Amino acid sequence: MVQRLFKTTLSLLLCGVLLGSITGCAKKPAQEEQAAKPIELSYSIFFPPSHIQCKTAEAWAKEVEARTDGRVKITIYPGGSLTKAPQCYDGVVNGISDIGMSCLAYTRGRFPLMEGVDLPLGYPDGKTASRVATDMAKKFNPRELQDTHVMYFHAHGPGILASKKPVRSIEEMKGLKVRATGLSAKIVESLGGVPVAMSQPETYEALQKGVVEATFCPIETLKGWKQGEVIDFVTDTSTIGYTTAMFVVMNNDKWNALPDDIKAIITQVNDEWVDKHGDAWDQADDEGRQFVQELNREIIALPPETYPQWKSAVQPIIDDYIKAAGEQGLPGDEMIMEIQSRIAKQAS
Repeated sequence: MVQRLFKTTLSLLLCGVLLGSITGCAKKPAQEEQAAKPIELSYSIFFPPSHIQCKTAEAWAKEVEARTDGRVKITIYPGGSLTKAPQCYDGVVNGISDIGMSCLAYTRGRFPLMEGVDLPLGYPDGKTASRVATDMAKKFNPRELQDTHVMYFHAHGPGILASKKPVRSIEEMKGLKVRATGLSAKIVESLGGVPVAMSQPETYEALQKGVVEATFCPIETLKGWKQGEVIDFVTDTSTIGYTTAMFVVMNNDKWNALPDDIKAIITQVNDEWVDKHGDAWDQADDEGRQFVQELNREIIALPPETYPQWKSAVQPIIDDYIKAAGEQGLPGDEMIMEIQSRIAKQAS
């Protein structure tokens, strides 16, 4: 009787071990499959897929995927297909997209401190502007950006004046009808011109028909939008070169949920891609300059002795920014001094 009971108990124990082994084997692949499932992130970009900045962002996404060994998968939605440019930032805040890229300028007033980056402070090129914009976001960490995780910023090269007639001095700006919107419209007014608001797609025909006589834009626009075909002169106004800063931000909850090693990898790639975007802007500017030269358009260099005159003309725009920022308790004056210092250091 005892022997029979022992055998029965042993059999039950063996069955339990076997069943546990089978169950464990069944659970293991499921656990491994769950562990192997990549972290999927959506990325909203307002640039069309053909634009060099969209391609640079795609390269960023591929680099993140490669360095994380496929643990992160990023799906890009270009051309504003997920969120339109003005809604992109709040789309990230609200989780419509996990990551977003757009311009500060599309929502004036939403970023009262960071808007100082766009001012006509004499940016020499896109790489400098991209570095400065990213550094300012890191240094000041303004409250206006704290509802997202800032990855990095990038910004185009200096705005220049492309015109139907030569502009060799600030006096020749008087009464000139210039396509300009937002900040560039203020610059035109400060120089004595007449700003005419219109979108980039409208500008080619407006220049062609004489509705406007000039346009303020980065020189890459003259090739990208073919506007070099309908202007005759380019005045290098980089001494008061403005830029347009573009953010790349991530939803806070999504960022905080990432494993620490993946955060470290993404941060490293972000740091590298500031210059890659800056280089892409400068490459586009070089191609724009080459395009107008091939069309035999004259590029006018302003005499260095006139630089103070141009800078003095736009100074009220900078002063207004500092005053408005101060009224909100923001360090606009410190921001401007930092930017000017970094631009000067880059030039030396």
